Amino acid sequence: MTDRKPVGMPFESWIDRQIREAEERGEFEDLPGRGKPLPGEGRPLDEMWWIKQKVESEGLSMPLPPTLALRKDADEALAQARGARSETEARKIVEEINERIRKAIRTGLPGPPLNLMPFDVEQIVSEWRQARR
Repeated sequence: MTDRKPVGMPFESWIDRQIREAEERGEFEDLPGRGKPLPGEGRPLDEMWWIKQKVESEGLSMPLPPTLALRKDADEALAQARGARSETEARKIVEEINERIRKAIRTGLPGPPLNLMPFDVEQIVSEWRQARR
C-alpha cells in the first residue's frame, strides 16, 4: 500500500516521488504492452473508446436499432440483387426489401429516422442487365 502524503508536500511532488521509487524497484518491468506504442496514438480522440474496448474485449455485441438494421439489410439486398444469377432473382430480392421498407414506413420503427424509400425495381433490374452485357 502507498504511503500517505506528508503534510505540506504538494501532491505532484509526492506522486512523482512514488512513481520514481517504483521504477527504481522495477515494479513496471513486467507490465503488458511495455515498450509498445499506446493503442490509438495519433488518432482523433473518441470519447467512447473505453466502451468500445470493453465490448470488444468481452466479445459482446450490441444489436442495432431496428431502423439501422433495416438500412444495413437494404444495402446488403442491393448488393445481392446486383450479383444475382438471374433477372428474376434480382427482381425478387429488391421486391422483398421494398416490402420491408414500406412496412417500416407505415408502422414506424424505433431508433433514428429511417431515411429510406423503396427502391425502383425496374432501375435495379436495368442496371443488372447492363452489367451482364
